Amino acid sequence: MKSESIKAALLSVIIFLTFIGAWYIATLPRDNGPVSTADAEYAALMGKGAEKSGGFPAPGKVGQAFVEHLADPFYDKGPNDKGIGIQLAHSLGRVGLGFLLATLVAIPVGFAIGMSPLLFKAFNPFIQVLKPISPLAWMPLALYSLKDSSVSGIFVIFICSVWPMLINTAFGVASVRRDWINVARTLEVRPLRKAFLVILPAAAPTILTGMRISMGIAWLVIVAAEMLVGGTGIGYFVWNEWNNLALPNVIFAVVMIGVVGMLLDLAFGSLQKLVTYRE
Repeated sequence: MKSESIKAALLSVIIFLTFIGAWYIATLPRDNGPVSTADAEYAALMGKGAEKSGGFPAPGKVGQAFVEHLADPFYDKGPNDKGIGIQLAHSLGRVGLGFLLATLVAIPVGFAIGMSPLLFKAFNPFIQVLKPISPLAWMPLALYSLKDSSVSGIFVIFICSVWPMLINTAFGVASVRRDWINVARTLEVRPLRKAFLVILPAAAPTILTGMRISMGIAWLVIVAAEMLVGGTGIGYFVWNEWNNLALPNVIFAVVMIGVVGMLLDLAFGSLQKLVTYRE
């Protein structure tokens, strides 16, 4: 098993180096004749050495952006110039608050739906109608109603996080083995005690799966939402750097989004393993 992990790590390194090598070759300067004034001005904005490569930054320029941003991630030089650490903190704060609100709603409601076929039939039409709606479609209504871009972003996170958690909670509760519930009924266990000591532990892996899916969707959505509402956050950072034609910074931000998303998924994956049992 350890040998296989080492081989997988080596293969990952080879794939990464191959990608960087192909990227480097693709961005090498090429002699395609004289460069127009417009192309030269654009290349000057994009960075030195990009005149003949179509403007896409070379790995060295992106590496330089990594060093510059990570050297001082928490600087604050005004509304439109904040470090990547501050931008990520704002995004994570919005995601965390919206996700917490969704958890407080989805898990109790999902519990009730999973334990009652009547409630499942009553709620199912509303769930099926609201679930496919793109979270960003709610943004105009949120901005109009809440009058605050930051609160609107939190609302969008809430509305996109609630459905996977609710559905998975209901499914997990409904799938608990009837033998365990019958034993609890035979022992005359009170409903609240049965819910916490029998149903919740049995449904926990499925509930954590829903939370894991919801967090992934929330992190996807907050980037797009911040591009729309502006202010602060990693989404706004990406959009602002694009407007400045600073592609190395955009690529840096995209990588940071991926790394943070991976860490969030790993955290929920670890929690899921803790509550998963084997018969």
